[in-house]
Amino acid sequence: MTLLLTHGDLRTLLDVDDCLDALREGFRISAAVPVAGRRVRTDLPFPGTATALLPGLLPGVEAYTVKVNAKFPGARPALRGVICLHSGADGELLALLDSATVTAWRTGLAAALGTHLLAGHGAATGVIGAGAQAELMLRGLVALRGPGALVVHDTDGGRAAEFAARHGGRVLGSAAEVAAAADVVLLATWSREPLFGLADTRAGQHFTSLGVDEPGKRELAADLLEAALLVVDDRELAAEAGVVASSGLPATAVAATLGEVIRAEHPGRTSAEERTVYAPVGLPWQDLALAWAAYRRAEREGVGRRIDLLA
Repeated sequence: MTLLLTHGDLRTLLDVDDCLDALREGFRISAAVPVAGRRVRTDLPFPGTATALLPGLLPGVEAYTVKVNAKFPGARPALRGVICLHSGADGELLALLDSATVTAWRTGLAAALGTHLLAGHGAATGVIGAGAQAELMLRGLVALRGPGALVVHDTDGGRAAEFAARHGGRVLGSAAEVAAAADVVLLATWSREPLFGLADTRAGQHFTSLGVDEPGKRELAADLLEAALLVVDDRELAAEAGVVASSGLPATAVAATLGEVIRAEHPGRTSAEERTVYAPVGLPWQDLALAWAAYRRAEREGVGRRIDLLA
């Protein structure tokens, strides 16, 4: 029997603080996994792309994940798919989980963790791109740092207004206005052109860029990335599909991975005047970290519906 966990089930099962703890521990120990995770992406003869992440593995977890996503920018939601949670003992399909929910939670909260560890302590946060990932990124940052002043911009003015109303912020008319007002800037967009260059920023600012998760997408210009302390989730992936690839920078532009910062192998920010950037792509083990936590809680609390795919 396979446990089916929908968006509604996952909202019941996932907890921000517990997920932040699981992701922090994952960054600490994931380097010990003997099998490297892979990200496979392909164009389609349709207005979207297909992506698979596999296998999601972590030391001490006797299970693994395979995630399959459809990404269609013009659709709402733009991302749909499924995460398969398999037993490591015999391959049994333990659960099928809504991928859009898990992806938003693990991406947003991992980004919140990176932001918290790298950003200075300025009072104002700016959000550019008020979608699901920005929602979780801000929720995670508030859990880690407490609430503060918030400014929001989105190309969809109604969505920006709803986001600002939920979080006690105010809407600004452009990305440039957000960068001028905020000390910490969170970007989660579909942009194909840089929204900011070095001249658009000031000393001490932090930028977290979530939108650059495949070739062709850009949120920050190369001169800003070169001038800042650039931290990624995985060096090789950043060079293949992330900010390093999209900006044409050499691999040496990356100062550290977030795992290295968490393991105290790199100091991270070293001065109040330093510009910092966290630019992850997303790793398969993050899917496992949250899927495993959701599955175990669902088993304890009787959440979800069981189906027999072999019937």
